[in-house]
Amino acid sequence: MSSLFKKLRSRWRHIGRALLYTSLLLPGAARAGAYEEYFQAIRMDNVYFLKQLMQRGMGPNLIEPKRGYTGLMLSIREDSMQAFDLLVNAPDVNLEAQATNGDTPLMLAAFYGNTPVVKLLLAREVEVNRPGWAPLHYAAINGNAQIVKMLLEASAYVDAESPDEKMTPVMLAAMRGRVAAVEALRDGGADLSLKNADGLTALDLAGRYGQDEVIEVLKAAPKS
Repeated sequence: MSSLFKKLRSRWRHIGRALLYTSLLLPGAARAGAYEEYFQAIRMDNVYFLKQLMQRGMGPNLIEPKRGYTGLMLSIREDSMQAFDLLVNAPDVNLEAQATNGDTPLMLAAFYGNTPVVKLLLAREVEVNRPGWAPLHYAAINGNAQIVKMLLEASAYVDAESPDEKMTPVMLAAMRGRVAAVEALRDGGADLSLKNADGLTALDLAGRYGQDEVIEVLKAAPKS
């Protein structure tokens, strides 16, 4: 994440906190839009106001309409880690919630390369295998080899196939040039002979997209 982006996000969150503070001065019954304020507090990583809203009865499993994310899922997407800590420890939080597209908290953490969140969710024994897109696919796309290894150690199916295209994690990592992730998947037992819906292997995809380093890794023997 660039320093400019971080500065802009920090300024945006500061403005958002001021707006939320003003709105919370009104009595709860008199305020409209508390639902929106709940998700805005998460986006701003404003744990103080999030606590206030939760104390007024807004639970950890509220769903925002745009993507069908719960508050916990939104905190992962927005990298709002103070809000995440509050929500993940809330009573009755649903760690297996699914967004409209089927994404789960673990899948989002894998996609965004958030290693501490992945570690915490795995410690809570969330599901690592599911039909269709799985957390390991997303870790492969991100290229985070540490998360790939963590998921494999948690018994993630190394050759899980995506819907329609039948892409395995190693295929996704190969075509994107995620060298370390390809190596981790290779060493984790990925079947390099598998073909996607177009009849292409991971090596074929690496060649098509000019990923020379990946080709070398795929041709090398797995490390024992």
